[in-house]
Amino acid sequence: MSNITIYTKAFCPFCIRAKQLLSSKGQEFDEIDIGYNPDQRPNMIERSGGGTTVPQIFIGERHVGGCDDLFALERRGELDTLLS
Repeated sequence: MSNITIYTKAFCPFCIRAKQLLSSKGQEFDEIDIGYNPDQRPNMIERSGGGTTVPQIFIGERHVGGCDDLFALERRGELDTLLS
């Protein structure tokens, strides 16, 4: 099991971008597609504190947020520290 969990839906461009960024950093992640696993949607909403859009990204127990939040961490130089 990975330290990173990302809730996604198929064909979501923001989900694809977030996964590409994580993969480019050599990170593996557990992907939960709530389109194929709708029973996981309530869990995503609860874990994220009410987030209903995808992706919802978690590194360890920390809720990072969505794609824009992940890229903001990268721009500030904080993502690598969080991933280590």
